[in-house]
Amino acid sequence: RRRASPSAAAALGSEHEIRAQTCVPAVGSHCIWTCQRLGIFSFLDIVTLCRCAQISKAWNILALDGSNWQRIDLFNFQTDVEGRVVENISKRCGGFLRKLSLRGCIGVGDSSLKTFAQNCRNIEHLNLNGCTKITDSTCYSLSRFCSKLKHLDLTSCVSITNSSLKGISEGCRHLEYLNLSWCDQITKDGVEALVRGCRGLRALLLRGCTQLEDEALKHIQNYCHELVSLNLQSCSRVTDDGVVQLCRGCPRLQALCLSGCGSLTDASLTALALNCPRLQILEAARCSHLTDAGFTLLARNCHDLEKMDLEECVLITDRTLTQLSIHCPKLQALIPRLDPSSLPGGHHGHPILPARKPRCGALQKHAVCRAAQMQLPERGRKRHSKKTPNKGLKWRIIRAGRQVSRNPDSLQACLAGGVAVPDLALASGE
Repeated sequence: RRRASPSAAAALGSEHEIRAQTCVPAVGSHCIWTCQRLGIFSFLDIVTLCRCAQISKAWNILALDGSNWQRIDLFNFQTDVEGRVVENISKRCGGFLRKLSLRGCIGVGDSSLKTFAQNCRNIEHLNLNGCTKITDSTCYSLSRFCSKLKHLDLTSCVSITNSSLKGISEGCRHLEYLNLSWCDQITKDGVEALVRGCRGLRALLLRGCTQLEDEALKHIQNYCHELVSLNLQSCSRVTDDGVVQLCRGCPRLQALCLSGCGSLTDASLTALALNCPRLQILEAARCSHLTDAGFTLLARNCHDLEKMDLEECVLITDRTLTQLSIHCPKLQALIPRLDPSSLPGGHHGHPILPARKPRCGALQKHAVCRAAQMQLPERGRKRHSKKTPNKGLKWRIIRAGRQVSRNPDSLQACLAGGVAVPDLALASGE
């Protein structure tokens, strides 16, 4: 047996970052040749590759060959990953690297990503979610060297400004997915610069970009006709005028999040119904001015609806749910509004329920529950089957505006600690 050497760990930065946990027997040259011919190393994850690299010099060459490192996810090593790790990876992988996730790697900064961009010019998918040290300089480097970039996640990179979007639009014209969630320095000018150059965008996430106004949506309407998914959560300055313009220019829209855009009215729903028949996901939580009339028109025109979040849409009644059950057979998940009396603090109200048995054959998750169940601090309650709209329905418990699956394992954790499950998927991510 051979003793593990630090060579592979050094390739990722330092010896302590990835250590061999076991000793592996040496093998003959015939086995090495077979592994090479079959491309077995290309199926191994990052940890296994580093362990293989410690077996012998021959295995080291094979395991650390750049062709085996086309997709790398360092999320599990985020606390150890520093700039030099990224630089070493870029030198090792070079043009082979296609996908890199540095999600949560707060130790990575502009200088290391500049080196990365220079060495990995074929990168197509880059996740920098939570890399709070990066600034506009990183986007300039990506724009200059990474022209093949298609997917870029800059969530919570709070130092990003409009200058970054201008640089991206000039050098990354093949971009299809861009996540700018919580980059709150972005304004309509940055959006305009972006969409002028990246006209092939299919997914744009602007959640928490609180400075955006209707004019930003006008620019999206003018240039992003292929847009499929848009997230405007908490963009509170957006009004009906912006949504109407957006719908007219983006007829292929399939997923739209308007949660927290509190000034919207039925005019927005009417525009969606008349211009976006392919709509599948709509999140409109906390849009308290929306009524049954708007949702009725939407249900009658958008028959592909699969997921809806209507939480705190306090003006809707059973009529909305009835129309959805009749006209939207693909509906799988629905979070309806709750009566004010059914919110925590009230004991005698009930959430609205469908007036008749739903015709949504695909309905799997119907997030309605008794007020008493929402207030349980420690234990769950028994399933109330007589309140279930159909036998195949899987109940969910709403807690603090989130959903938690009702199963023995997660339910106890939910009631004890308020475990949260992400909101309805909206080209989020991931």
